[in-house]
Amino acid sequence: MQAFLKGPASISTKLVAPKEKSAAGSSGEGKRTKPIPWVEKYRPRNVDEVAFQDEVVAVLKKSLEGADLPNLLFYGPPGTGKTSTILAAARELFGPDLFRQRVLELNASDERGIQVIREKVKAFAQLTASGSRSDGKMCPPFKIVILDEADSMTSAAQAALRRTMEKESKTTRFCLICNYISRIIEPLTSRCSKFRFKPLSDSIQQQRLLDVSEKEHVKISNEAISYLVKVSEGDLRKAITFLQSATRLMGGKEITEKIITEIAGVIPKETIDELLLGCQSGSFEKLETLAKNLINEGFAVAQLVNQLHDTIVESEDYSDKQKSAIVEKLAEVDKCLADGADEFLQLMSLCALVMQQLTQN
Repeated sequence: MQAFLKGPASISTKLVAPKEKSAAGSSGEGKRTKPIPWVEKYRPRNVDEVAFQDEVVAVLKKSLEGADLPNLLFYGPPGTGKTSTILAAARELFGPDLFRQRVLELNASDERGIQVIREKVKAFAQLTASGSRSDGKMCPPFKIVILDEADSMTSAAQAALRRTMEKESKTTRFCLICNYISRIIEPLTSRCSKFRFKPLSDSIQQQRLLDVSEKEHVKISNEAISYLVKVSEGDLRKAITFLQSATRLMGGKEITEKIITEIAGVIPKETIDELLLGCQSGSFEKLETLAKNLINEGFAVAQLVNQLHDTIVESEDYSDKQKSAIVEKLAEVDKCLADGADEFLQLMSLCALVMQQLTQN
């Protein structure tokens, strides 16, 4: 009988052992870091890490020290750190435990019509908040509602928000984030402290990109970093994304200017020079061939308009009268492209005018 009982016991121990081993193995696998985009990986975790926006950082630091926080309105070009700044400040204010309870973030991808503002935002704003944190640090007795890309909200939704901002001022602070302040209604802008986020300077961007390159062991020349900064036009998010794409493409080899040109979809200078020479030739057939090749290569005409504008304005080969006529046409073409016009027709229209201006003398 004892032998019979011993048998299953020994079998059971044999069966349990591998389970324990597999559990240990799975916990080890869980510790592996998940691959995440570099933009998220190197997003500022606290206010001190925010680059180049000194006025905003100074105000937020004061509020972190215990002073009250006003309603905020952040506006400026994309990729300058607006969302990152308020999220970093909220993390510091509330700590990791209370962050999810105290912060309501609504993006343009979420529904933010008048009904959501009346129900969801109002319900969240009416909740009271205590002033204690689990780690013993001081915690402000208010919550934060972040409305990202607020300029895409309807005027009716913005109008519904202004009364809530006034009524719930004791328990809730609002942070509106937008690219164009002119699209926010006047009653909301007057209730907020406005902060403009400047496009990041070249030196700040270069420093950040060098830091990321060093941490990720990326081989990149200083010339390529400078070109990457120029291409991204003050948008650090775009610059880091291009850097990651170029790194994946090269697979450990050194990143050059040519690779960044390909990744960023920038039209090579030779192509633009060739197009301008075609305009000077006065041959419409040659111009049509060049335009077709440009479209077939997959280059965006909107990108060509931007680059052609810089080339024409900076060039000394054209008179002021020629420049003004060409730049006016560039503006018209840009507007038509934004409205959804055909790229080839707009490109031909632009090239025909440039040819007319360059050949009439």
